[in-house]
Amino acid sequence: MGKQKYNMKWDLDSFFPGGSASPEFEQFVNDLSRRIDELKRDITKLATLKPATPDRWHETLTRAQEATSRLYQASAFVSCLTAQDVKDEKAKLWRGRLTQLGAAYRAAMTAMDDALLKVPDSDWAGLLQDERLQPIAFFLEERRRHAKEKLSPEMETLAGDLSVDGYHAWGQLYNTVVGRIQIPVEEKGKTVHLSVGQASNRLSHPDRRVRQSTFAALEKAWSQEAELCAASLNHLAGYRLNLYRHRGWDSVLKEPLDDNRMSAETLETMWQVIEKNKPRLIYYMDRKALLLGVDALSWYDLSAPLPGEEKQIPYDEAADFIVEQFGHFDPEMAKFARHAFENRWIEAEDRPGKRPGGFCTSFKLSRQSRIFMTYAGTASNVSTLAHELGHAYHQHVMNDLPEFAQDYAMNVAETASTFAELIVTDAAIRHASSAKEKLKLVEDKLQRAVAFFMDIHARFLFETRFYERRKQGPVSVEELNALMLQAQKDGFHHALSVYHPYMWASKLHFYITGAPFYNFPYTFGYLFSTGIYARAQAEGPSFARKYVALLRDTGRMTVEDLAKKHLGVDLTQPEFWQSAVDTVLEDVDLFLELTETK
Repeated sequence: MGKQKYNMKWDLDSFFPGGSASPEFEQFVNDLSRRIDELKRDITKLATLKPATPDRWHETLTRAQEATSRLYQASAFVSCLTAQDVKDEKAKLWRGRLTQLGAAYRAAMTAMDDALLKVPDSDWAGLLQDERLQPIAFFLEERRRHAKEKLSPEMETLAGDLSVDGYHAWGQLYNTVVGRIQIPVEEKGKTVHLSVGQASNRLSHPDRRVRQSTFAALEKAWSQEAELCAASLNHLAGYRLNLYRHRGWDSVLKEPLDDNRMSAETLETMWQVIEKNKPRLIYYMDRKALLLGVDALSWYDLSAPLPGEEKQIPYDEAADFIVEQFGHFDPEMAKFARHAFENRWIEAEDRPGKRPGGFCTSFKLSRQSRIFMTYAGTASNVSTLAHELGHAYHQHVMNDLPEFAQDYAMNVAETASTFAELIVTDAAIRHASSAKEKLKLVEDKLQRAVAFFMDIHARFLFETRFYERRKQGPVSVEELNALMLQAQKDGFHHALSVYHPYMWASKLHFYITGAPFYNFPYTFGYLFSTGIYARAQAEGPSFARKYVALLRDTGRMTVEDLAKKHLGVDLTQPEFWQSAVDTVLEDVDLFLELTETK
């Protein structure tokens, strides 16, 4: 066995040595607390000046951006600690402390909104013309506009303070629940207990009996925690609905649409185009069911590999392949990825105690990122690795911009990640050594198409219907199961034989308080990046610089303006979305061709 080229455990000590017990981190957080208090005082003074000079605005906004970067740094560190060890109790305490600091920071920024509102309209345009403020003019305009649509600063501050031990606390309960769940499964005649993340990986096991039994064990485990999860979900929704009511907002989608800088028209057009084209995906699902020897796919078959030996891809081989393929698009992107592998930016080790799923988080002060996943050697794992590196590259190309110009939304964040994933996946298909290997890779791509077009649409349908029902009062476990079951049947066009009614309990995304409706931005990013990728294929290497220019603009314009400026398309019309869907569904034709029985 040769020596491992790339370490599969990330380096966090370069930020704060000692993990959750780090004295340096404690000092950093205490300093951050002081800075946030000072920022609040500065902003309060600013609001009393009539009018405040551009000098004072520049000085205060510089401090605000510094505090923002430091809060990101601390939050990223704690996210990494709680992900690598779900039983790290000290890290959980830090998470609570940072939730409080986050509320204090938001209170300071609410005071900033008040100061922005107090600038007379006659002075506003002149203020933004100051060359020091121009780079963050979009951010300032946006905050001022949103502030006009909220409660008074005092009321917003109160809501933020109360949210620490209410709203955010209910959201954090998910991590406590998932950390204590152990899934009993049979392995070599013995019962072993797996974390939720390890058990979830078994849903892509080649043996259907393993998938079926693991799925049943997962459903049972979540059913046992369902009452607690239902309480959490009901309180999260109740908080939002009450806050929206007091603000005078009549749509639960207002906040997520504002957060993602997109219009309801764009979202509706995207879903309409997807809904119209879902039947084309059913051809793939029916053929896969035939190949698996079943009448129709079950939920636990969606990630199943096709019959035949699954090629195991060593981590080093995956890393080198990703770097090589990035290089064909842009040598700078390859150089960045190599640096991430060599400098231990990635936590990929398969071990107990880790949180399920994958993510990329940014350490803004250090201008570095960290990637979290559990690598088990599958083609899907390679895609995930490329996906998260795409997130990291997006942040990398923005590092020299002011903090408030880097504030890109979740939907365009998913664009860079999916673009990177497409580069690597399509290269793997081209380099396939046999028709069987090519088929498996194409099928892996189609699994993701099903996830983005059907599964995420089902989550969106569930969440919109749940919020409507929640307006009448708390929703029971039985009702939540029924809502989820119906949403999945609608989202999948009734194509499955077994569904996942406890998904509302098990899916982290429903419990994230930082971003409501943590679903449609994934599908947006997937299709938007597909359209960009098609453009890159057509234009060749010259597109790399245009791509970086587009990424750098993601924090300072709406998605409609971004698409118009860099792609010349109108996202409120179906043409762009249809062309992107057509590109995705070309793989259905290839899959049917490769599985044609002679």
